[in-house]
Amino acid sequence: MADVAREIITAEMLSERIAELGSVVADDYRGRNPLLVAVMTGAMWFLADLIRAMDIDLDVDFLALNRFDEGGRIRIASDTAAPMTGRDVILVEDLVDTGLSLSVLRALIADRQPASIATVTLIDKAVRRIADVPVEYRGFEAGDEYLIGYGFDHEGRFRNLPGVWAVLDPAGFLDDPDSFAGRVFTAS
Repeated sequence: MADVAREIITAEMLSERIAELGSVVADDYRGRNPLLVAVMTGAMWFLADLIRAMDIDLDVDFLALNRFDEGGRIRIASDTAAPMTGRDVILVEDLVDTGLSLSVLRALIADRQPASIATVTLIDKAVRRIADVPVEYRGFEAGDEYLIGYGFDHEGRFRNLPGVWAVLDPAGFLDDPDSFAGRVFTAS
C-alpha cells in the first residue's frame, strides 16, 4: 500500500508558491479592487491561502459548476452574487485540465462585461489541454496523475490533506482507500 500514492507537493511547497502567487497577483491589481471568483469546492483551500497572501483591497465570490449527461455539458449549480460589470475578475481554480470548463466559465464571465478576466490556478495540467484557454497565473504544473489532498478529493475524502498527492496505483487506491487513509491520517 505504500506505493499507492506519493506526496508530490508538500504543505511547505504550497505555502511558498501561494505566497509568491499572491504577491504577483496583488502587485498586478494594486489599486483596482479585483473580484476573485472561486470555483467550488476544490478551490476553497487555495482561495483561502491566496487571499491571505494578497495585501490589497479585494472582494470574493463563489460559483459552482456541474457536468451532466454523456456529452459533458456544463451548467452553473450555484452562481455568483456580486455584479461584475466594469470589474477586474480573477477566476480562482484548483485545477485547469482540458480547459473545457474554464473556456465556458470565461465566456460566461465575459458576457457580464467585466473590465478584465484572468485565471489563477493552483495546478495546471497543460499536457491535457483540449481548449486553448489562457491561464495567466499558475502555481504548479502536473501531468496526467489523479490528485488528492489540499482540496482535491476522492468521493469527498482526502481534501483536508495538507499536501497534494498523486495516486500512482489507481486500482489499488480505489480497491482500498481506507488503507491509504490509515497511513496519512494519524487517528484513522
